[in-house]
Amino acid sequence: MKKVPFLVLILMLFLAGCAPKFDKQQEVVKDSSKSKEKAIIPKYKISDEYYRTILPFEPAKARGLVVSNLNTRYDIKEFETGLMRIAQNNFDPNKYLFQEGQSLDSHTVNLWLNRKFTKAQAKENGIKASDNIGLNPLDPGKGNIDTRNKKYPIYLAHILEQDYLLKDSKNKVSLGGVVIGLALNSVHYYQKEEYGATYNTKVPQAEVVSHGKQIAQQVLQRLRKMDKLKNIPITIALFEQKQKSSVIPGNFIYYTNVDAGAGQVDKWEKVNEKYYLLPSDTANTDHRDDNVAFLNFKQDVEKYFPNFNGVMGRAFYEEDQMKSLNIDIPIQFYGSSEAVGFTQYVTGLVMERFPAYVSVQVSITSVNGPEALIVRKANQDQPTVHIYD
Repeated sequence: MKKVPFLVLILMLFLAGCAPKFDKQQEVVKDSSKSKEKAIIPKYKISDEYYRTILPFEPAKARGLVVSNLNTRYDIKEFETGLMRIAQNNFDPNKYLFQEGQSLDSHTVNLWLNRKFTKAQAKENGIKASDNIGLNPLDPGKGNIDTRNKKYPIYLAHILEQDYLLKDSKNKVSLGGVVIGLALNSVHYYQKEEYGATYNTKVPQAEVVSHGKQIAQQVLQRLRKMDKLKNIPITIALFEQKQKSSVIPGNFIYYTNVDAGAGQVDKWEKVNEKYYLLPSDTANTDHRDDNVAFLNFKQDVEKYFPNFNGVMGRAFYEEDQMKSLNIDIPIQFYGSSEAVGFTQYVTGLVMERFPAYVSVQVSITSVNGPEALIVRKANQDQPTVHIYD
């Protein structure tokens, strides 16, 4: 056997210690209400911020509804990923596995999203009494339609379920917790006649919060009537989505953790998260230094291309401090060397203009599609830059 020099061996051990940790892929027994099935836990975990997902992948029973029920693609993404952040307050990513919701199917979610109906309205629309279980307020159907929609808006836009699983000492995996997201409207849209113009009315946040908490209590009571959820810890979070024209997502505003078996919400925790458009008057009022830093970045970009003014940023704040910033730069290039030079220039600006504790991502695009991606993670000395072929 060939001997390995001592110094080389030490170096190999050091590098092994610095490498990402790959656990052995585990085969477990998944316990469901119907049967026991073999499942796989992936061996690689991207980071402590993410949950491992059990395999084979099982799509949500209400799969696809989030796309049609939320106003923008920004809300869709934030509603799902933000709910995972909320989950981490009660379900440790190092202990729990993620699975898309398996208790609430599309039919149930759609029924819950309906308005309540009077007996006469239900009969007229062919709705069975057992299906008249909408969580949105009753519209009496009489009087001025604008007044009615302002007084009785649709509060609840969507319900999202996420399941969190636990593995025991016998490699048996079972449901350990459920997280429910309730997407609420900050703006209610309605039509006065079928296929007619769409009107809207703003819903005050105090009203959104009040009705959201009432709906959450009803949802909890209904979940507790399901056999598999009677004695499972449940977290419910309220998400306020933006209007359809928004270029930034909404945010979670409150959440509650309900112990196993409990049927009442006792306490709500306020979530101090918010997205800002940069530059903007709102950002300048609430976070002037950050807005000014972005304006300086924007001006530096415009020095490179004097006739260009399309730089836009979406900043995410937690506890009133910016945590991440996504920047879009749509621009026209006239050659690959120009794209490379511009990307190098912007990379330098990212390192100079924004605090080290902020994660920054810059997407540079043209009419031909993506041109370059710059990613600088928080406290990262060197950014990652990819220039597309």
